[in-house]
Order: sequence, then structure tokens, then C-alpha cells
Amino acid sequence: MTVLPVPVPESLFASLRRAPHEVAGEMRLAAAIHWYQQGAISMERAAETAGMSRAGFLSELSRRRVDVFAVDVADLAQDLRRG
Repeated sequence: MTVLPVPVPESLFASLRRAPHEVAGEMRLAAAIHWYQQGAISMERAAETAGMSRAGFLSELSRRRVDVFAVDVADLAQDLRRG
């Protein structure tokens, strides 16, 4: 696994009332959720990025009330027209 140094202001830890390792995990999860919602990565890759199992990632999406399946309205309309 590649390690990326990401500068984070010290004040963030105090604001969030979390330790650096907790913030790092939260940042990984937030990035994985964002990229998954954007369709940039698969659920499997998002779970891996977050350091979780696929089931754990799904559970976290549910806990955060994040839609698991994104439906593009235009694609749906086209599919419905095709029958």
C-alpha cells in the first residue's frame, strides 16, 4: 500500500476532538464514499480504500444514509422507453 503524506492543520484534531489516527481513518472513509458516489470507483474498491470489508462499507453507507445505488434519471427514462 502506498502512503501519502497529507498536511493537516493541528487545529483540526482539536476541532474534531479526535486523535490523528482517527482523523486519518475518517479521511479515508470520506474519500472512499465521495469517489463511490461520483461513480469514480466501484463499491469493492471504495471498501478497500476505506480499509473495510464490503459488508462493513455497506453498513457504514447505511448508517450515514448514503444511497447505495445511484440512478441517473436520463438513463432510467431511456431504459423505460425501451421497455
